[in-house]
Amino acid sequence: MPQSPLAPISLSPAVVVFDYGEVISREPSEADRAALVARAGVPAERFWPAYWAHRGGLDRGTTSIAEYWRLIARDADAEWDALDVHELWALDHRGWLTVDPGTLAVLQALVDGGTRLALLSNAGADFSGWLRHGSFAPYFERVFVSGELQIVKPEAAIYEHVIAELGIAPRQLLFVDNRAENVDGARAVGGDGHVFTDATGLERWLRGLA
Repeated sequence: MPQSPLAPISLSPAVVVFDYGEVISREPSEADRAALVARAGVPAERFWPAYWAHRGGLDRGTTSIAEYWRLIARDADAEWDALDVHELWALDHRGWLTVDPGTLAVLQALVDGGTRLALLSNAGADFSGWLRHGSFAPYFERVFVSGELQIVKPEAAIYEHVIAELGIAPRQLLFVDNRAENVDGARAVGGDGHVFTDATGLERWLRGLA
């Protein structure tokens, strides 16, 4: 059964800036992870440490997709050709596409209240198409992707860039992220933020500000 729309949330002149992964999106499911490991053809205990060890370069835009998977193959003792990499990339990408309906309802309430929204994600440049052109993209006046900017959260420069591009004072930045260190980064430049655990807690925080 569809959920009832939430009452509008108006926070003007503040801008609420959302992270994507595990805030708007859900984390990859067990089935998603299992499919990726199965296609990789290596044990999970070798695959996942290698997968995360090199994610920073992909998010910063200093490591290409091909190089990222080459580094994983090296560390996980795997042998993949170019076609394998295409399949692994697609499976990995797909795992991050499931959205959280609770968060989407909060986004709609903010839009209905006339609140300005933007998106800031630590992600490879390859993910920017989904973030800019997915069905939820019209909620956001700007989308900032670390892999394009070559700056990552929680570095101060990325928040300062967002503030400047949005034309707001630091105190008008309200940042939502599932990682405390990233929210702390926004606070360090003069903004405020919320560490996301679920949509109910997010809505409560936003309405408290309103």
